[in-house]
Amino acid sequence: MWPKFEGSVTILLNLAGVNFLLSKKFFVKLVPPRLGDNLADCDRLLSALLVTAGKVSVPLGLLRRLPETLRAAEWRVTAILGRTEGGWRLQEVEAGDTTASHFGLAVDAGTTTIAAAVVDMTAGTVLAAASGENMQTSVGEDILTRILAAGQPGELERLQALLVMSINEVAAQAAAGAGIRVREIMAVAVGANTTMTHFLLGLDPAKICREPYIPVANAPGLFRAADLGLAAHPEAVVYCLPGVGSYVGGDAVAGVLVSGMHNREEVSLFADIGTNGEVIIGGRNWLVAAAGAAGPAFEGGVLQHGMRAAPGAVFRVKIHPQTHEVDYRVIGGVKARGLCGSAVVDSLAGMLLAGIIDRAGRFRDGREEFVVVPAGEAESSADIVITQQDIKNFLKTKGAVNAAVETLLEAVGVKLQAISRFYAGGAFGEHLDVEAAVTIGLYPDLPRNRIVLLGNSSLEGAKRALVSEAARRSLTKICGRITYFELNANGDFMTRFAGSQFFPHTDITLYPSVQKKLRGGGIIKA
Repeated sequence: MWPKFEGSVTILLNLAGVNFLLSKKFFVKLVPPRLGDNLADCDRLLSALLVTAGKVSVPLGLLRRLPETLRAAEWRVTAILGRTEGGWRLQEVEAGDTTASHFGLAVDAGTTTIAAAVVDMTAGTVLAAASGENMQTSVGEDILTRILAAGQPGELERLQALLVMSINEVAAQAAAGAGIRVREIMAVAVGANTTMTHFLLGLDPAKICREPYIPVANAPGLFRAADLGLAAHPEAVVYCLPGVGSYVGGDAVAGVLVSGMHNREEVSLFADIGTNGEVIIGGRNWLVAAAGAAGPAFEGGVLQHGMRAAPGAVFRVKIHPQTHEVDYRVIGGVKARGLCGSAVVDSLAGMLLAGIIDRAGRFRDGREEFVVVPAGEAESSADIVITQQDIKNFLKTKGAVNAAVETLLEAVGVKLQAISRFYAGGAFGEHLDVEAAVTIGLYPDLPRNRIVLLGNSSLEGAKRALVSEAARRSLTKICGRITYFELNANGDFMTRFAGSQFFPHTDITLYPSVQKKLRGGGIIKA
């Protein structure tokens, strides 16, 4: 059941000089009431805030305990205001001056992994961060499976609950790292793809994957944490970053914001490479986006020994081109438990250059797997491997990104070499070896100084949205400037997708530096 929304009393007041964060604290010293000054308690508080003509709503529960709070604090209190669609809402009244302790939560609600950071709302700095698995993977590894599951009785509610539980677990870890209670979080900004935003809000995602591919909302607005079940102050403001279509969500729009490509004269390309392939091309004068469900995720349950980047994950792999010996590194310096995304990219590039696999991803000697970590060195005492099915899954996602980029470039009449910068975001926009990523065709074969790894741009965009109205306005403007190009019904995209599942690409001439390496190693004929 959804929590009940409290009633409120609306009062006019001024909010002068407010920096428009999602939540703001004000310390006020009130003159106690007396005969001849019989202003009501709530009116006394709000009139002391010196605001510029706006509406502030006061939750009924807070109004009920306000008299006791004011008197216990001897009329010296900190009022916390949160943004609403129409103005402001009084979130809490705290005794004394607590303005130095004001916290928000930035969240990247990914299909596979949830990341969160506790932010000091006054300084705009990250105090602690954490990440964990999206528990929805128990229902389905990919977006389409979850959308179909949501159509069954009770499953949408279950998927919403699983996502909220996942966010709450990571939020609790980040809060503990920052030394605060989750109840002290007064604002939450969430970057996510369109489907994950729907799941968070309990919106039916069925139309997202059906022609004409229409979401319930692209810019859903502001909510209360209590209405969603999020672990924060019940009156915490929840802001979902806006998207532009069924497969281009707030996470991709955040990537544009963080890259700054929307302010550049030159044409740039942003790719959010993960379970969905989201691609945005353009600059100051125009932006065009395309995306589709790209296939399996790169880590987690889809790869037999995949895992997210956590202690025990192999994150770097080198394969000797002649002896095929493997040198690897593990996060935390402990025994290996599995392979995170960067290790998979390293391994595939190494296997290709060593001639272990061909350009179609098939093992040349007929084997079904390649051992990265032998059993004796693994925590489980079993070989950690990359299988033929793992490679097939990877090629589907990589191929979808290749196809999306090619289809967009042709649609806007821009050649790849004319791209001034390639920005990589999402799961594969951080900690990758750029050379390995180009070798297998995950990144385009551009001069390496044009390739920029943004890291988790969705989380960074959420952090900026927490503390800056200018950032939120920019997100809205970016959405308004993007022309959305639907790929799921595009025949050229599907043809390119079918033909893109090769290393580095079906057309090797698009990757001249890789072609040179493969010829030099005798992998392909000169």
